[in-house]
Amino acid sequence: MTAILLTGARVVAANGVLDPGWVRIDKGRIVAVAAGDPVPAPRGQTVVHLHRQWLLPGLVDIHVHGGGGNSFASSDPDEAIAAVGFHRRNGTTRMLASLATASLADLSRSLAVLAELTDDGLLAGVHLEGPFLASSRCGAQDPRHLQRPDEDALVGLLRTGRGAVRVVTVAPELPGALQLIRRAVDAGVIAAFGHTDATYEQTMAAIDAGATVATHLFNGMRPIHHREPGPVLAALCRPEVICELIADGVHLHEAVIAHVVRSAGPHRVALITDAILAAGMPDGAYRFGALDIEVEAGVARLTDGGSLAGSTLTAGGALRRAVNEIGLSVEDAVQAAASTPAALLGVQGRAGVISPGADADLIVCGDNMELAAVMVHGTWVDGAAPRP
Repeated sequence: MTAILLTGARVVAANGVLDPGWVRIDKGRIVAVAAGDPVPAPRGQTVVHLHRQWLLPGLVDIHVHGGGGNSFASSDPDEAIAAVGFHRRNGTTRMLASLATASLADLSRSLAVLAELTDDGLLAGVHLEGPFLASSRCGAQDPRHLQRPDEDALVGLLRTGRGAVRVVTVAPELPGALQLIRRAVDAGVIAAFGHTDATYEQTMAAIDAGATVATHLFNGMRPIHHREPGPVLAALCRPEVICELIADGVHLHEAVIAHVVRSAGPHRVALITDAILAAGMPDGAYRFGALDIEVEAGVARLTDGGSLAGSTLTAGGALRRAVNEIGLSVEDAVQAAASTPAALLGVQGRAGVISPGADADLIVCGDNMELAAVMVHGTWVDGAAPRP
């Protein structure tokens, strides 16, 4: 693998913005980062001048169901691989594959495929978004397969996943939820709360039991009320909780996202896509698991009832909206879209950051955060290096 020198960029590095800055890459890793002009490149090293484009860490999406017409719930590994490829081309260099509620048999079949892709390094693992969720807040989760928290069911899924399951979402108010959260945490799995009608007190109890992620905060949960603050305020009050936010301009108003970032700080916000297979596809009829959905003007809703059914967002699109529409600084947007989720997954220093020793997972963006190129482990995705 040829060593690469990226120079003349606005580098969002671990120690701040370097303008100009340079990054040297060898064998898929970042080996040097500095401000100014680099020393002469060794012979045989490829030099790419970025002409003051932004050089950012690759984005990390901890909640994505599919994209490009492909679903992670499929038992076909080629379909899951295609979904990974779609999101890589759109800026996501590390991702968890999310599985919505389905029968335990179907979840197990999907998990067996995704565990192989996790072993191969294409995925960072799997997020089980169900089936231990509240029917009153199920949204686009298949209500036929929702069930009370069942430790034996969880253990069976974890066994099938062979260590690939990294996150499980639970509704805290359900009987047995706190025990399930403790069992998940004891097994090294991140417990999240979501699709829930829990009170503030019930949510605080779940956090005390070990839950550390709010699954797409505000969406699929009891709203804030001045006499019953519910799970949203519980999440914002507790410093150990990471708040997922869908920044597609549909699920949340821009002012809400800006307020959460100000309140909790970007180090506690993870921008997610919650993308489904319809991401990157034309409007029309699709399926989300066993449920019929309709995509109109890029917004996915259940055909029956009209509930939002995930999104058609990409991580690159979320980053662009965060800066251009919500008004976050580039540094704060990168923190929320890359560094915070990487830290949640325990790979800080390896992903979501530009620093020596990190994987060479990078994206190049223009002035308006439009995506120009993506690099994964030192290789340009689809061979599309930035234009000289």
